[in-house]
Parts: sequence; C-alpha cells; structure tokens
Amino acid sequence: MKASDGKNYKTDIADTEQILRLVQSIPSKKAEPFKLWLAKVGSERLDETIDPEISIERAINSYRHLGGYSENWINQRIKAIEVRKVLTDEWYKSGVKKGQEYAKLTDLMSKIWSGMTTHHVNIRSLKGLKKKTYAII
Repeated sequence: MKASDGKNYKTDIADTEQILRLVQSIPSKKAEPFKLWLAKVGSERLDETIDPEISIERAINSYRHLGGYSENWINQRIKAIEVRKVLTDEWYKSGVKKGQEYAKLTDLMSKIWSGMTTHHVNIRSLKGLKKKTYAII
C-alpha cells in the first residue's frame, strides 16, 4: 500500500469481519469487555431479524441521540426509507438488477427532482447541513 511518504510498503490488511474475528481470538482479559460488547450487539441484531421494528426504533433513537434533528425530520426520514424500500422492491419485481441499474434509476430520479445527477447534487450543502460522520450500531 502507498504510505503518506509516497512509498509502497507491504502491508497486512483486513476487512471489518476479519478484524472482529481477530478480536474474538485474543486470549486477554483486556479484550473481554470488547468481546462482551460484540456478543451484545450480535444478539441485538439477531433480535432485529425476528422483529424488524426493533431496528426502526434503534434508528429513531440514534437520530435522537445525534441531536440536531427534529421529531418531524426523523419521522420524514423513516418514511423516506420506507418509500425507497417500496420503490426498490418494485424495481426488483420488474427485473431491474441491483447495483448499476439501481444507480442509473436513482440518478434519473435525482435529475428529474433537482435538475442535477446524483454525482453533481450534494443534498447536505443544498439543505445547509454540516457533515457528520457517525457509526450507527
């Protein structure tokens, strides 16, 4: 991989799943709190597969926790996710393939809505929002 000095170095890399498996294998008391947290999160996600409403509640609570979002905005966001799901389900039923074809249709919708393609439109700047990076777990 290329380093900040511009030179290439041999580097071991791993994706998220591999890192989490690595953490699970650490035989250390110091790793135990993280392992317990991973087990808790895994259990919560399994509960969400049984009852998807739990994940919707988690998303709502995450937006509340982040702050700066009104209840009206949060409700609209959840509805927008639902509408998007209905739309993509219809695309799937019509034989549209996920990936590039979904991207092309989304791009077309963006162009019709805003006059700009998704490549050119920046919703955050249009709405005057500041960029925040959070992991919603």
